[in-house]
Amino acid sequence: MADTVVSRGLDVERIRADFPILQRRIRDEPLVYLDSAATSQKPSAVLEAVDDYYRTSNANVHRGVHTLASEATDLYELARQRLARFIDAAPEGIVFVRNTTEALNLVASSFARELLSPGDRIVLTISEHHSNLVPWQLAAERGRMELAFLDITDDGVLNLDTLDELLAPPTKLISLSHLSNVLGTINNVAEVARRAHAAGVLVCVDAAQSVPHMPVSVRQLDVDFLAFSGHKMCGPMGIGVLWARPELLERMPPFLAGGSMIGRVTLERTTWNTVPHKFEAGTPDVAGAIGLHAACDYLDALGLDSIHAHEQSLTRHLLDVLDEVGAVTVYGPRDATAQGGVVSFNVADVHAHDVATILDRHGIAVRAGHHCAQPLMRRLGVPATARASLYLYNTHTEIDALGAALSDVRKIFRV
Repeated sequence: MADTVVSRGLDVERIRADFPILQRRIRDEPLVYLDSAATSQKPSAVLEAVDDYYRTSNANVHRGVHTLASEATDLYELARQRLARFIDAAPEGIVFVRNTTEALNLVASSFARELLSPGDRIVLTISEHHSNLVPWQLAAERGRMELAFLDITDDGVLNLDTLDELLAPPTKLISLSHLSNVLGTINNVAEVARRAHAAGVLVCVDAAQSVPHMPVSVRQLDVDFLAFSGHKMCGPMGIGVLWARPELLERMPPFLAGGSMIGRVTLERTTWNTVPHKFEAGTPDVAGAIGLHAACDYLDALGLDSIHAHEQSLTRHLLDVLDEVGAVTVYGPRDATAQGGVVSFNVADVHAHDVATILDRHGIAVRAGHHCAQPLMRRLGVPATARASLYLYNTHTEIDALGAALSDVRKIFRV
């Protein structure tokens, strides 16, 4: 299968030239990077944007009137506007944070502290990343609230049969992932939001795995909170986004306190800055925001629809290759149209860490472990899985290389 022109004209070979790290060799083998669900690689345009900021405009934002401070502030606020356009949202709802984890902690801490009461219920799913589980456990413990969970079907699809029952009082909020970091399942968030809002329940979405790979519009999803990370979408590490309805941010207390998030401070009391600045205490990651701006430009130039189509093509190929290898168990949907380029699997009874170690000898990078989703591992009945996660720079040739390396795993372990 040709790699140069794939799925609606995505020129993968040209794209790969934009990513310096993809020229590396691992143990004298070409790097095959299949771990983008953990973190994506960065194109030169993003690296250059961060470098240019530090070389030419480095200063603190919202704190000075000199030229560098004005330039840095303008670049930072332009990044906020760019991120808002990227997810079809209003800029005043964009809060810059470190990552999806911090964004979800902000909601679980601030929203739960002010707008939830003892006895209220929060609904999650059993397939959540720990970042969308542990913060709610802590919030429920602090506020004497109840947690309830949606299950999945045996093929890894979210089971909505009990949704309306779980949305009944005393439920006040449901928080779920848009795309599973383990199974690759694309959850029907718009349908969940429609039914939740009909019941008077707010909706929080972990979009760490969806925003980098497919068009995401908060207006169309009609959710109340949405969190994602820059480093999974070709941006720098250390920058992420929480989008929230501005009217909710107005009602929520600050998550962190310090400089920039204040209106007026006396020795006795403090008033808060306007939203979203109320939630951005201290010096922000200005370079990260600028790099994320560049990543949005890069992804939009390629087209999120084309990226998603390319990943679905790769996923179909990957599922076929895993079947051809044999003795492989795949977890999650087998329909590539229901997936987002994440496939978890095990080879016979070989531990996932051993599989990943052998693959690394072939220059192939995959994730192995519980993927920060231990309750889901228990639901699947396994301690760990290997995971191949795909992105815009992966090729069908790399999928074939993974298949050959997995055949080597079978030979080594005689399975």
